[in-house]
Amino acid sequence: MTTEAEKQTIPEAEEPVLQKAEEQTLQKAEETVQEDDDFQPKEDKGSKIFALKTTANREDQVVDFIGTHAEKKGFEVYSVIRPHGMRGYIFLEAISRAEAEQAAYRIPYAGKVLPSPVSYKEIEHMLEQVKRDVNIQKNDIVEIISGPFKGENAKVSRVDKMKEDVVVELVEAAVPIPITVKIDSVKVIRRDTDDIIED
Repeated sequence: MTTEAEKQTIPEAEEPVLQKAEEQTLQKAEETVQEDDDFQPKEDKGSKIFALKTTANREDQVVDFIGTHAEKKGFEVYSVIRPHGMRGYIFLEAISRAEAEQAAYRIPYAGKVLPSPVSYKEIEHMLEQVKRDVNIQKNDIVEIISGPFKGENAKVSRVDKMKEDVVVELVEAAVPIPITVKIDSVKVIRRDTDDIIED
């Protein structure tokens, strides 16, 4: 049983211990505030977009594998994108090329990360699909605006609006070879009537 005198001496004996604990807590709080001042959010660190070569028709699997791998290992990869209609490549938004390569390391069907980052403007038309009425007709002269034949002029030989494909033949080719491209990969520059099309 504790006497009245003992009750008064216990708090006095514990007082320095409590004071020391309070000081340590305040010191830790100050250190945390200083750390928070140095903190920069991920967006401010300047992420970049990198293209990753993949096995054709395995893009979706690579996206799933990389997403899981990056999350599990904590790599600074913020998004993995498979653009509509593009085969053999996917895009990774990461803090650096090294992080993108680490995320893709030993992933089935994944190849190499291309050395230079890709600007958003280069892939924007593939990511932000907008349904619009496309006025493309047979015999139109078009400019190919994406893909391996980018910048070439071609003549439309067939339009498949259901599949959103057009079959074109390159104007400057020695032998006319039909090439199938997506409707959104071409821009009409001249009609059969020789009218120049304005945007």
